[in-house]
Amino acid sequence: MKQVVTFGEIMMRLSPPLNLRLTQASSLDVNYGGGDANVAAALAQLGQPAAHAGCFPDNDLGRAAAQHFQRLGVDMQHCVFRGQRLGLYFLEVGASLRGSKIVYDRADSAFANLDPAWFNWEEILKDAQWLHWTGITPAISVSAAQATREAIQAARRLGITVSADVNYRRNLWQYGQKAQDVMLELVAGCDVVVCTEGDAEDLFGIRPEEGREDRFVSMCEQLQQRFPQIKQVIATRRETQSASHERIRGLLYDQGAYHETTPYDIVPVIDRIGGGDSFISGFIYGWLHYGQDPARALGFATAASALKHTIVGDINLVTAAEVEHIVQGNVTGRLLR
Repeated sequence: MKQVVTFGEIMMRLSPPLNLRLTQASSLDVNYGGGDANVAAALAQLGQPAAHAGCFPDNDLGRAAAQHFQRLGVDMQHCVFRGQRLGLYFLEVGASLRGSKIVYDRADSAFANLDPAWFNWEEILKDAQWLHWTGITPAISVSAAQATREAIQAARRLGITVSADVNYRRNLWQYGQKAQDVMLELVAGCDVVVCTEGDAEDLFGIRPEEGREDRFVSMCEQLQQRFPQIKQVIATRRETQSASHERIRGLLYDQGAYHETTPYDIVPVIDRIGGGDSFISGFIYGWLHYGQDPARALGFATAASALKHTIVGDINLVTAAEVEHIVQGNVTGRLLR
């Protein structure tokens, strides 16, 4: 099977144990994650070959982060080791009515200072059938945005499917260019996008038409008119009951046809970080392995995302068989012997 390739920054995640607050913590648990790389790692667990391209500092922290993904089966041969700093983020896991909190410490990371010339995309993508990126990557720096642009252009030349989670993070765009200007060109090169109504309005000025009850469909129709290359728009609809209780369902607009899953009720939520990454990785896997059946791919994606909420860390450590078990309605968590 050909690879799915992802591109983006990997950071160290530091969390107090249990549900302690950062102000209470005397120790921190170490994990690693990044929106794009989480997709590659989840796909590798499902049995889909995946590779990640990125930049790490040339020190023990950079090698530890890369080796974490390599141990999970991700091909890391296209990663560059230059620079001094690995980005960090601190996660305080909430419970019940106290929400989780994240503090970022990622400025001036090795990835932010990468040189696009370090990545030979024709070579990186030679064994690929799919390229995935997120809106976080071009938000980090001018050079990261340029490398993303070159990756998409190479994928288009090679006839490779391109997907993106537009993932608008307003506070990340600090280098003098507007997200709206940068993202227009990048999204125009995508076949599949993860996009909510809020992101579509913030990034593209697209609003659901007045009086339309099917707001997601209205947004998707306009998005596909603006970006004709896009074939599918997917999203999760999240109904947060508390920090420990979520209801999620999957939505898909596929060139005029709308699909929606029944909701999954997840309680208690163990870790919701990476839920969106597990959704798109599940969709990619389902699309590639189940005969390009939109409804089946969406069902697999939503079940995968639901399972991720029960797993500590950024990455969805589940097999395809475990996801299919949920798809088939086995949601009681019964002990398997």
